[in-house]
Amino acid sequence: MVEDLRNYIGGQWTDMAFDRKYDLTDPSTGEVFATAPVSSETEVDAAVRSAADAFPGWRDSTPAERSLALLRIADAIEARADQFVKAESQNTGKPLALTASEEIPPMVDQIRFFAGAARMLEGRSAGEYMSGFTSFIRREPIGVCAAVTPWNYPMMMAVWKWAPALAAGNTMVLKPSDTTPASTLLMADLMGEFLPPGVFNVIAGDRDTGRALVKHPIPAMVSITGSVRAGREVAVAAAADLKRVHLELGGKAPVMVFDDADVAKAAEAIAIAGYFNAGQDCTAATRVLAGPRIYNDLSDALADQARGQTVGGPDVPDADFGPLNNADQLARVAGFIDRLPNHAQLRTGGSQIKGPGYFFEPSVVTDVRQDDEIVQSEVFGPVITVQRFSSEEEALTWANGTEYGLASSVWTSDHGRAMRMARSLDFGCVWINTHIPLVAEMPHGGFKHSGYGKDLSMYGFEDYTRIKHVMSSLD
Repeated sequence: MVEDLRNYIGGQWTDMAFDRKYDLTDPSTGEVFATAPVSSETEVDAAVRSAADAFPGWRDSTPAERSLALLRIADAIEARADQFVKAESQNTGKPLALTASEEIPPMVDQIRFFAGAARMLEGRSAGEYMSGFTSFIRREPIGVCAAVTPWNYPMMMAVWKWAPALAAGNTMVLKPSDTTPASTLLMADLMGEFLPPGVFNVIAGDRDTGRALVKHPIPAMVSITGSVRAGREVAVAAAADLKRVHLELGGKAPVMVFDDADVAKAAEAIAIAGYFNAGQDCTAATRVLAGPRIYNDLSDALADQARGQTVGGPDVPDADFGPLNNADQLARVAGFIDRLPNHAQLRTGGSQIKGPGYFFEPSVVTDVRQDDEIVQSEVFGPVITVQRFSSEEEALTWANGTEYGLASSVWTSDHGRAMRMARSLDFGCVWINTHIPLVAEMPHGGFKHSGYGKDLSMYGFEDYTRIKHVMSSLD
């Protein structure tokens, strides 16, 4: 049975006249399991106007009311976790067990965090900064927010967008990736039980749908997680109406392993953080910089870790990661291996796994150089590279020597070195002797071509608000 998905607009499924529909493929089997609409400007306009109509009422709701709605949504997702895990796994090919253990709990926790944040907005205290006048600050919602989410974490990235936006009193129209709308549409249906119609709307579609949403004159803010190319395009389009823009555009995280690090511990953690979700993570630990004395041992340990990974689809209970998301991504990852320069050594992996689906072997490439394509470009697959540095200064130069600035890690037993690296690394996150943990209370976001704006934390919450100064005469 092929399911026929529809858009969720104004608190209900819509049967508007779609010009086109497209197939959704299960990446673990390569088989079509659903169709989704390619929404045109007509559907985009309907969703945006629904959000605009709902905004005054949602804006005027109390923080306590918004908080309660989010808490109820979190409880409902937790109670129906199996349903969401099944939808997400079918849409992405991810192992069921990993999705249940590694995605549902943080999602629910993040929603509950923003439910609490809704009641904690504070500003500068009122005061007489000019004689005879009292000034105070109002922090207000922005209005209708447009959001575009990626295919690597469809459910979680949706939460990162709508939870702070709705908690702050905004309404939203969200367009998921064209390959992974199923779990987001399921989430919209659940949320409709607890939200007024129009507060949260989801429309499926392709790049043109996203462009129409970004260019629509009503949204006051656009938030996107995606490629640098997509981010640039969104920023240009949003500039026409001076919309606020929030961009999270990927990364190429350096993993700096110094000679005094615990090689076995580092290799195990790097493998977990590099191969999780098939390396389809903007913070994946896939660019290793190794000290000269431990380079060989670390390379050997990483190759052993790769060979010990279990790759499988939703029904493989002990799988470490699943397939790549789609055929184009599989071809992209394979292309990096095919184009490796002669000096690079493929230690293990490097090929598609035979059989159905888009599975790729966990891979390790050593002897790479700083200007190699595979070092400079985001592979977004289960491929870890290793390059040898000769000094702390060289390691830092190479670590900062890409266009990205999202996340990084330092592995050393020297506290002073760890602090020097944390100060000098040009990345929005620096992990020390670990890599990839995230918590709702701390911000996630990058520098340089990784974009700007923060997800999670009170910093992310404040991104969905605007500041107003009110001054009143005392006469």
